[in-house]
Amino acid sequence: MKRRLLSMRWRDALFAHWAVDPETVAARLPDPLSVATYDGDAYLGVVPFDMTDIRPRGSPVGLSFPELNLRTYVTDGDVSGVYFFSLDAADPVGVGVARSLFRLPYYRASMDVTRDGDRVRVRSERTGRRDHPADFDATYWPTGEAVTPEPGSLEAFLVENYRFYTEGRGTIYYGDIDHDPWPLAPAEWEVRTNDLFAANGFAEPTDDPILHYSPGADVTADRIRRLDTDATSDRGRAVDIPVVDAD
Repeated sequence: MKRRLLSMRWRDALFAHWAVDPETVAARLPDPLSVATYDGDAYLGVVPFDMTDIRPRGSPVGLSFPELNLRTYVTDGDVSGVYFFSLDAADPVGVGVARSLFRLPYYRASMDVTRDGDRVRVRSERTGRRDHPADFDATYWPTGEAVTPEPGSLEAFLVENYRFYTEGRGTIYYGDIDHDPWPLAPAEWEVRTNDLFAANGFAEPTDDPILHYSPGADVTADRIRRLDTDATSDRGRAVDIPVVDAD
């Protein structure tokens, strides 16, 4: 049985994805990670959601705070997963824990989540004085019924990822998570501000994103591990990969 370091619930998630040239992503990846593609396309995703009841193993008290991330999808040659360019979060304690335990590129932000019926509004403003400014303000809502993505579909490729990768001081780390498949609904949004691409050195997309909404999932996270990088690097090679099963 896998060790569970943290348990939490992710709720009211928006997945906004843009197809991009794989070379756009490959240039930003550390060795030995490769771009994961679907039908030849790489993807950049903006994902805001609420993290609630975040509990270290054995703790009777949990943290809760919103999160906003810019991500892409990669493979280490054996397993696919998420690579984060940035994660903004509203809780300074949570940011510190995530940086130290998971070595993830978290940034402190002033964030607010409000709900009006099925509409969710997320506002975020990065607050670190030494950090690149990044504001986000959008309202999103589902436009249909939430269903489990079909294995092998684009939707499954974009959301059914059970490993994340991060880089710290030249070392690649990974962590595994576990949850039931995301229930996904088609979605729409009204976006007023989105500085995440500029803050991370990407050109602003000119096309419309693919939008999905999920009411949420219960998640557990394992400890972080060092990735063995002794194998020959495949950096820059775009790899069409199958969807990773949840188990």
